Amino acid sequence: MRYLVRARVKPGRERDLLTAVENENLGEGSVAEGEYLRNMKDARLCADETARWVEVCYCPTPLQEERPYWEEYFDLTKVQDAHDRRKCRDQNGSEPWACGDCDCTTRLEWKLANSGRPFLECLREIADHESD
Repeated sequence: MRYLVRARVKPGRERDLLTAVENENLGEGSVAEGEYLRNMKDARLCADETARWVEVCYCPTPLQEERPYWEEYFDLTKVQDAHDRRKCRDQNGSEPWACGDCDCTTRLEWKLANSGRPFLECLREIADHESD
């Protein structure tokens, strides 16, 4: 399934998150390890100060496996289905593991990419400001 994730970086964790992304060890040890980096590359910072991204997750509970890795840096404010769950080929059993190559969230991802600002760019600005 694909989820639209909204999250706020925990106060004081900006530099640590940026370092984890830049060192490519964000989510290290997770079965979804590479997904974390892709999520951060695609994430956008929106007007309400939440970072938003679309995440692929195969867990029976949304972000069940990923949540501890995200919660090290973020307060997850909302996790919702990114499209109609009934139409998800993985979820309805018609094509197991379909979410990896599915284009079901293309419109949502385009909309996100054209809203707010690139999250990593904003994170770098915050981290640079903290080090001044």
